[in-house]
Amino acid sequence: MSSPDTHLKGLLLTAIGGMTLTVDIPLIRLADGDHWTILLLRSSTTLVATLLIWLAWRALRGDAPRLVPGRSGLVVAALYGLASITFISAVYNTSTANLVFILAFNTMFAALLSWIFLKERPRPVTLAAMAAMIVGVLIIVFDGIGTGNFLGDMLAVTSAFLLASAITITRATGKDMGFTALVAVVLPMIVAAIMVQKTGFRVEAPWWIIFNGAVIMPISFFCLATGPRYISAPEVSMFYLLETILAPVWIWMIFAEVPSRNSLIGGMILIVTLVIHSLWQLNEGRKRRTAPVRSPA
Repeated sequence: MSSPDTHLKGLLLTAIGGMTLTVDIPLIRLADGDHWTILLLRSSTTLVATLLIWLAWRALRGDAPRLVPGRSGLVVAALYGLASITFISAVYNTSTANLVFILAFNTMFAALLSWIFLKERPRPVTLAAMAAMIVGVLIIVFDGIGTGNFLGDMLAVTSAFLLASAITITRATGKDMGFTALVAVVLPMIVAAIMVQKTGFRVEAPWWIIFNGAVIMPISFFCLATGPRYISAPEVSMFYLLETILAPVWIWMIFAEVPSRNSLIGGMILIVTLVIHSLWQLNEGRKRRTAPVRSPA
């Protein structure tokens, strides 16, 4: 069990990562380009920034964590890499609201995977929250069938599952995967480079996506990928809720994109469920950490 100090550290790290991530989609949209071009620029700048940070850390302190710690690191890197591809593809095939609402389901995916593989059985409250969130996601996805967003919605579901899988494996191994989540962009970078040769290179405002890849991605993914060392996978996942709430607000302010009625209904179900469940989970965790340890009789 983590100590109160390490648990607080994990909460702060993931909070910073989650808050930073909220501007990811707006920056992608502001760049205004073909999605393979965007993926190539975002991935390549993230990789360059990551390697520079890692080399500087290694030169100044000498205790830089491994970029990919063993076989489990390779699996986590592959999951993050695939999630990046499905995420960018979803940005161009569904609305921002649908995307971030569905991505919030990674919290429940993490709880389910932790139950299956880590034997961390969810409480009845978590099971009830999972049922409510499934209803919310189904409302959004079925709405997507009528509006032509079904492919993008399913890509968002896939992205949520891949992220939850990476978080769960990180939690299970206890290894430092902070840089692993970042060097994972090698996979989408290679795929995007191949596709750009076929579709052509097109981006209207590349500085937005370069800033995104060089600054936003390293900060957000390093913090979110390091969090599972100190707090549970469901707790880490809940900080993606910040993007769920704020990204549609930024998009509405910048592009005046208004979500559909069913998307708002499903999204509200997801947000309310996650807020209630997250507050309950944090309260339960605080009770366990502050409970006195009984000495054996």
